[in-house]
Amino acid sequence: MARKPSKRYLKALELVDPKKTYPLKAAIDLLKRFPRARFDETVEMAFRLGVDPKQSDQMVRGTVPLPHGTGKKIRVLVFAKPGPAADAARAAGADYVGFEDLIKKCQEGWTEFDVAIATPEAMTEVRKLGKVLGPRGLMPNPKTGTVTDDTARAVREVKAGRVEFKVDKTGNLHVAIGKISFTPEQIEENARAVIDAVVKARPASLRGRYLHSCALSTTMSPSVRLDLKELGIAV
Repeated sequence: MARKPSKRYLKALELVDPKKTYPLKAAIDLLKRFPRARFDETVEMAFRLGVDPKQSDQMVRGTVPLPHGTGKKIRVLVFAKPGPAADAARAAGADYVGFEDLIKKCQEGWTEFDVAIATPEAMTEVRKLGKVLGPRGLMPNPKTGTVTDDTARAVREVKAGRVEFKVDKTGNLHVAIGKISFTPEQIEENARAVIDAVVKARPASLRGRYLHSCALSTTMSPSVRLDLKELGIAV
């Protein structure tokens, strides 16, 4: 049975013209005018891409540092054998650092962290966690900078607000870009950083239209479609 929309959602829906696309500043202004939830909602961007995710050469994936962070405390785990890389990760502020002990803990089902980083040396054993971490999007990957010997840099970047994006099996891509309590300028700068990164991630093999639509929303709000031409994106 479909859940009935809340009064707050319906009031927000009255402010949005579903046939219209909005300039980025106007879309953010709308989000700010929506009735607020009782918690600090996350602001999200959703993209509909013209790629076929089943084709390995059309996978869209990457990372982008948000100028103003995500507004969320990121729990970082680092898989590293005892030594300089592990020590550097701890000094940089990693929440969990270890090797065999953390691998065993994850094999038992523990996933109380947001980002996992691993040294190339540690990956020989960490790969065994693919079935546990993969479905949750927590598996370290060289393409996202989470497999590296420079653990200190990776930890600092993640803690500062670097986010990962990846197209899903339906060709859509979702990225959290901050909190509704951020200023309009902070939300806009974070949004433009994500848009630029997604545009630059266009697969070289793709023929035809790449970005079909883009929308902003908060955790509990309707979406506001953005004007791609105003963003400088070819349509």
